[in-house]
Amino acid sequence: MEQGIFYTLAAFLLIFSVLTVTTNKILRAAVYLLFVLGATAGIYFMLNYNFLAAVQLTVYAGGIVVLIIFSILLTHQINLNLPAITKEKAIWSAITSISGIALIVPIILNHTFKVSDQVNDSSIERIGTELLSYTKNGYILPFEVISILLLAVMVGAIIIAKRGLKEKES
Repeated sequence: MEQGIFYTLAAFLLIFSVLTVTTNKILRAAVYLLFVLGATAGIYFMLNYNFLAAVQLTVYAGGIVVLIIFSILLTHQINLNLPAITKEKAIWSAITSISGIALIVPIILNHTFKVSDQVNDSSIERIGTELLSYTKNGYILPFEVISILLLAVMVGAIIIAKRGLKEKES
């Protein structure tokens, strides 16, 4: 049963990942990305990483994708067709992808992964403490950088929308 669910989620993830980068409609790409992030959260739930799955759904699927869709709608580019992919771009993309796979797969296969004792202590309290800590294992700096990035995206979307309104008025 679990294996069937995993293969279904993996197929869902692969199909919508390809659709995200190959569609010509920008709004469809954002919706496909939402499905990809939802399937990723499903895999996290299967692995019993409930906190990570919840963060995946709330921050990425709930926050980032909604922000992307809001930006698309705010800038009135809902019907924007992305340029068609040329053969040259497709060839370079294939070369880059194959090169990346050729680089990463041997590293993964030759690396010995060790399980640490800290992995078993994945309480919500410990995760929250590390997220907001500024010590060696703390993540406060990336946390703050991401919040500034989201703020910049929102300000940028508002500026673009206001510029579009001024152009329509004149």
